[in-house]
Amino acid sequence: MFDLVTDVGAYPQFLPWCDQASVIDDSELGMTAQVGISLAGLRQSFTTRNSHTLAATPRDASLVHMALVDGPFSHLEGEWTFTPLGEPNDQGQVLACKVNFTLTYAFASKTLALLVGPVFDKIASTMVEAFVTRADASKGLS
Repeated sequence: MFDLVTDVGAYPQFLPWCDQASVIDDSELGMTAQVGISLAGLRQSFTTRNSHTLAATPRDASLVHMALVDGPFSHLEGEWTFTPLGEPNDQGQVLACKVNFTLTYAFASKTLALLVGPVFDKIASTMVEAFVTRADASKGLS
């Protein structure tokens, strides 16, 4: 799941509202990424700086933290947490995890909040489900 979330360039392949996604800057500890949203006739894009914390052991949680760099928001901050479930297998891998996604945001203008707010609320509320569906598809489970 961590790999799916950090593969920003693949977002347009499985997020129906995402019309473009690119990594602007990439490093071992994170990336700066731009994502384009196109839904209900509205188009916006935003850029975030994402820091990645990969679990030190199979029992530790991995994190992706996002912070706004540029876009139609006055504030945007989010975090993905991937907490392993169960015991590691013979290869030291845990094959299941609990995924938690938190996101706080506010639009820069009231007009934009009225126009785009309901669309972005829908996107945010279906985000984890979209990634779980993608993970299942990549493993041949759907």
